[in-house]
Amino acid sequence: MLTSLIISQILSWVVILGLGVALLALARQVGVLHIRVAPAGALTTSGGPAVGDATIKVDARSIDGAPVTVGGHAHGVPLRLLMFVSAQCPLCKAIIPMAKSFARDERVALTFVGDDDVAAQRAMIAQHGLEPYMFVNGPDVGQAFGVAKLPFAVLLDAEGMILSKGLVNSREHLESLVVAHEMGIKTVQDYIGSLKAQAA
Repeated sequence: MLTSLIISQILSWVVILGLGVALLALARQVGVLHIRVAPAGALTTSGGPAVGDATIKVDARSIDGAPVTVGGHAHGVPLRLLMFVSAQCPLCKAIIPMAKSFARDERVALTFVGDDDVAAQRAMIAQHGLEPYMFVNGPDVGQAFGVAKLPFAVLLDAEGMILSKGLVNSREHLESLVVAHEMGIKTVQDYIGSLKAQAA
């Protein structure tokens, strides 16, 4: 009886030690995988003005019907983020709180742009607390920037130059717009491509 108890205790400790070693090996592999996985960035599209192009001023109207100018020079606003969204787009509704938080943290002037039914857009504005933000509703801005899919973001400087742009569906994608600008590259994908080319 005593012998079987001792044997079971020894086996238990062997199993526990084995699990500990397996856990350490798994943690190491996760670390290796994390290093090898490339950072995700906003996915750029081919339409519209390219990164580095100066934008023209687009005369549009806010959701309330007031005249608004989008693009071009903006005095005293170092960075502007145009966030293209729609009330019919579930991903857009998910990214809105992230865009608000991102704009606040990065001190970026945030403007929402859509082209949808006014009543639906107003409901989305009320649901997500977008009243403090400029909300442009109409096709002109989206056409000027070549926006074909949503949610889409464009980062502009004070002169109206496009610093970065792309499809976004996470906070990481939004942050990649600023990272790409700070690194002096068009997109995070371009940077990853250059690293792969150097390694080859």
